[in-house]
Amino acid sequence: MTIPTNIEVGTELPALRIAPISRTTLALFAGASGDHNPIHIDLDVAQSAGLDDVFVHGMLSMAYLGRLLTDWVPQERIRSYRVRFAAVTPVNASLTCTASVVSVEDGLATLALTVALDDGTLTLAGDALVALD
Repeated sequence: MTIPTNIEVGTELPALRIAPISRTTLALFAGASGDHNPIHIDLDVAQSAGLDDVFVHGMLSMAYLGRLLTDWVPQERIRSYRVRFAAVTPVNASLTCTASVVSVEDGLATLALTVALDDGTLTLAGDALVALD
């Protein structure tokens, strides 16, 4: 992996577009993560809670955002990574993960992170600190 050079404030990482998240993906993620909360995989449970359908695990969206970072730098360069869940991601939604550099200081870049639905709804917002050298 080539480490990015000439990183400055305003640098944007190439966006990561995620295809519609299917029920199968939710079931597979439940098995892989150990998060078997039925609200993510059982339509009857979701509807009994007043929802139209199941919805995506927040940690799955966070994992996709993590993939955006590790597509850019090796994992060992990520010093911190945190997000705030802002909205529910419905099943069958497509996501766009983005990141931009907001500061560079002492060999560290701080990035602003987002995950959004096609309609622009922000589902996650966060930041990461990445070592550049």
